[in-house]
Amino acid sequence: MKRALVVLAVLPALLVATPGGALAADASYRTLSAASHPDWMRDLPDTTPLAALSIPGTHETMSIHGGALTQTQENFGDSGATLARQLTAGIRMIDIRARVNGGNTFTIHHGAAYQNANFGDVVAVLRTFLADHPGETVVMRLKQECTGQLGSCTDVSGQKSFADIFDSYVTPLFWQPSVTRATAAGLPTLGAVRGKVVLAVLHGAFGSPIEHYGLAHFDQWRDGSSTYVQDNYSVPNVGAIATKRDQVRRHLDTTGAGDPARWYVNFASGSSIFAQPQQVAGGALGVQGVNPFLLVYLNEGHGLRRTGTIMLDFPGAGLIDKIISYN
Repeated sequence: MKRALVVLAVLPALLVATPGGALAADASYRTLSAASHPDWMRDLPDTTPLAALSIPGTHETMSIHGGALTQTQENFGDSGATLARQLTAGIRMIDIRARVNGGNTFTIHHGAAYQNANFGDVVAVLRTFLADHPGETVVMRLKQECTGQLGSCTDVSGQKSFADIFDSYVTPLFWQPSVTRATAAGLPTLGAVRGKVVLAVLHGAFGSPIEHYGLAHFDQWRDGSSTYVQDNYSVPNVGAIATKRDQVRRHLDTTGAGDPARWYVNFASGSSIFAQPQQVAGGALGVQGVNPFLLVYLNEGHGLRRTGTIMLDFPGAGLIDKIISYN
């Protein structure tokens, strides 16, 4: 997303020229409100490795403001209301991007665009949801959003480090081994983390993991792809959506054939100035989007035993339902 945001700052006039317009909602795209899975983990055995689950997630979970190049999710309201609706729908991995603000606090951004929410809102929504649904867990990827570069945001100066500020938000809501700075955690079973937030990774502004927060399994997860993560986020034009679809498919096949003790994360998202997030997700100019492709592929089966965690832009109810059904 960073490349797209730089161009957004330099060439705002191109927004008018970029093919846009609302794309038709369907079972794979922009119908999250039709999904309702608030307790889908509840009846799974406690001994189930979290890595073995098929988990629907959202990329740039809170990004609902800033225009076509910035918005990645349906807007269900500010101050965490959008997150709350996603959790009710069945989303169980979230991607949170924070700016260091005055008073040693975090605000939620996508690049330069403030998302009318703060990290305190995120924590409050998670606390309420998990109190009401104690059989569930939520996995979080937290990233320092501001690079100070053109098109990005700039952290407020004179504040504590990103890690120190994060520590001030940590409460018993978080699964403690994942938020211990000195020692990365092993991969847990579902029973160990019910009612808790699991920090998968804490990323710095340029994508490097901060100290040893999160899960040791993801210690090589940086900006973009790594052994267990597919995140080829640059889709230079609408025609290149086909390449992104193939990257998602290949990682999905790797996940299905892989060791269930290994956790695979597959980002279905991507963008550029000439391929907005909504177009990559839903399709444009006769090119099939990643979301409808995924739903068709999963419905066809292809011998898949699990999907791993799939991070989505503008997910539809049918796609969420299908991912959860693999459990």
